[in-house]
Amino acid sequence: MVANSGGRSSDADSGPQRHIPVLLREVIAALEPASGKIILDGTFGAGGYTQAILDQGANVIALDRDPTAIAGGQAMVAVNGGRLNLIQSQFSDLARHAPEGGLDGVVLDIGVSSMQIDEAERGFSFQKNGPLDMRMSASGVSAADVVNRAKVGDLIRIFGFLGEEKQPGRIARAIEKRRADEPFRTTRDLAGLIEIVTPRKAKDKIHPATRVFQALRVFVNDELGELAQALFAAERSLKPGGRLVVVTFHSLEDRIVKKFFSDRSGKAAGSRHLPMVEDKPAIFDNIGKPMIAASDAEAELNPRARSAKLRAGLRTTAPARAADFSIFELPDLASLEKMGG
Repeated sequence: MVANSGGRSSDADSGPQRHIPVLLREVIAALEPASGKIILDGTFGAGGYTQAILDQGANVIALDRDPTAIAGGQAMVAVNGGRLNLIQSQFSDLARHAPEGGLDGVVLDIGVSSMQIDEAERGFSFQKNGPLDMRMSASGVSAADVVNRAKVGDLIRIFGFLGEEKQPGRIARAIEKRRADEPFRTTRDLAGLIEIVTPRKAKDKIHPATRVFQALRVFVNDELGELAQALFAAERSLKPGGRLVVVTFHSLEDRIVKKFFSDRSGKAAGSRHLPMVEDKPAIFDNIGKPMIAASDAEAELNPRARSAKLRAGLRTTAPARAADFSIFELPDLASLEKMGG
């Protein structure tokens, strides 16, 4: 899968190049950072957006749930003279770290970090054999716990909804049969089974394990729930005139962001067959186009950008509304807590 605030590309002269922030120019244009403003970067990663915001003179509060990212960002903290506050935290808790007077901007780049993918021991990639882990925060329930403990019906729902896997039942039943003899421990264990159960066809553009690995990663890290909570937290934390900018890489994430901005636009939703619904005050106004995609030139330079979508909103003076998660129509999946080791 794709990354948040970091990337890797190969260059014949200089070798691997980490950290290619997607839609960077468009993100900065939507945020409008400037001296005296306080911007919260909820997905620090390798610090691409954060550095660009600092370069414009703004102060930054940066969050990341991954302790490795926090450790890697200390050099950036040291050279910015107190203008960068780097905190280990899930971005769903961003309201706890906002100043009393509110934030001038929030940026969220949703996905898994390239740094995490590159480290085989993190277990995010089926292309690198390592422990079947996938935990961004390096704590809690792992992907191995889910694969080895979840009921078949739960695995089918996880693979089908979060991974949009076309044959979730076949894969889930094969997992159940194999784990009765020996538990899954490594990424190769799982990817190898999926390759056998759903072999790759000549017309297939992706590896057979891609969707299952995506589903497990999203489930283990509660990525959709985290995103939904973060959007409501940003609504509470932004001052009037503050800007919320979100970059997504997958249709599930983009759907949540789109529904949030639509619900907070103040326009009544309804049908000609139903009674009129009274308009509510707009909490966010669109900034520019409703959605911005990466240019062909950027996508060619950085393949990660091909599926990226940016949506942004300008906070109005209307008071924040209650957090109504029903607007996202998230599925009722198995409880992570019941799968712990």
